[in-house]
Amino acid sequence: MARLLVLTRDGTTALAFLVFVALIAAKLNDRPDIQHQGSFHAVDGDSLALEGQRMRLKGIDAPELSQTCERAGQDWPCGKLAQRSLQQLVSDKGTQCGGSERDRYDRLLVVCRSNAGDINARMVALGLAVSYGGYQHEEEQARVQKLGLWAGRFEMPRDVRDQARHESSSLRRLIGEWTGWE
Repeated sequence: MARLLVLTRDGTTALAFLVFVALIAAKLNDRPDIQHQGSFHAVDGDSLALEGQRMRLKGIDAPELSQTCERAGQDWPCGKLAQRSLQQLVSDKGTQCGGSERDRYDRLLVVCRSNAGDINARMVALGLAVSYGGYQHEEEQARVQKLGLWAGRFEMPRDVRDQARHESSSLRRLIGEWTGWE
């Protein structure tokens, strides 16, 4: 009987300790959102700048600024159009962007909202960005309605970036061979 009481006491103590550690870990991960409001500058279709702070719209991936897409047999500047559209969406003085995470380039990952609603979702719904996490419903609607990127053919923005990195790496290697700076 005494052994059972000791086991119960020790088990309860261990459980209480684990709960306590879990609560501390949860509190440490509970970073407050950093909120920004003001005159945002759309760097491209999914990146913003405000007073030196760089931000990336969370959950979306827009065409690269120099990227072109095809629609009805014609190339069109989908990257530039995405950037211009984002600039229009964030031009509302009431636009607020907030987040607590950062990407590998130290940009704040944000969700932006204006009087018209969630700007990240709007970019995907317009077909000017693809879902990169949380906007699958908006992407599916844009795809079905053949809006923006979905009206023709395009390369996924990630593939365009990967190709550019590969070409840049190949060029550096070639220059290194020519100059002997390998």
